[in-house]
Amino acid sequence: MKYEKSKKCIILANGKPPKKSIITFFQKKEFETLICADGGANSALKMKLIPDYIIGDLDSISSEASKRFRNTSKIIELKGQNDTDVEKCLKYAIKKKYHEALLFGVTGNRLDHTFCNLGIVLKFFPRINISLIAEDSFLKPYRGSVKLKTFPGETISLYGFDRKTKIISKGLKYPLKNIPLPFGERESTSNVSTVTKVELNITGGVVFVIRDVNRMIKYDLF
Repeated sequence: MKYEKSKKCIILANGKPPKKSIITFFQKKEFETLICADGGANSALKMKLIPDYIIGDLDSISSEASKRFRNTSKIIELKGQNDTDVEKCLKYAIKKKYHEALLFGVTGNRLDHTFCNLGIVLKFFPRINISLIAEDSFLKPYRGSVKLKTFPGETISLYGFDRKTKIISKGLKYPLKNIPLPFGERESTSNVSTVTKVELNITGGVVFVIRDVNRMIKYDLF
């Protein structure tokens, strides 16, 4: 039986840009399509990356980036204000049957934008396999039974959102024994792996798991 290749995309927004080396690492991991959310094209221009698509209301893209990419990228203007530019990109990726999306440039100086984009990860998680990279952190939502490829000594932080979501862990220094991690009340920050494969069983909702992206790259944990 022939299996369809998983379609993966990078979405680059207008926040603080990542190191180019991190983007190119994931491009080699089959995240071959680069979608820029409006002003994310400005960052692409600085990094000498060519977007496949530029999507948004186009009020943030510079004239220089617009001119540079008008013949190399598909530019899609979507004026609606009910969705952010990142949401427009994600909806387009879902429409085009992408299975995974990796968000870059979705954090920065404005805490409201950062908070909004963390909410977007939760909002779209049921519809597309979604992750977020900001600074040195790799964030991914999980639910159900999860096995994380890791190494002894890796720092792994877990965050829940309500009392209904409970976690059982195996392979963490500070075990989670069917407990909730309600936001603002309890968290598992800077927990530590003791094995090469951490197991989580998450029931009742979604948990954010945050790890160091540079160490994940070093140990090839993707």
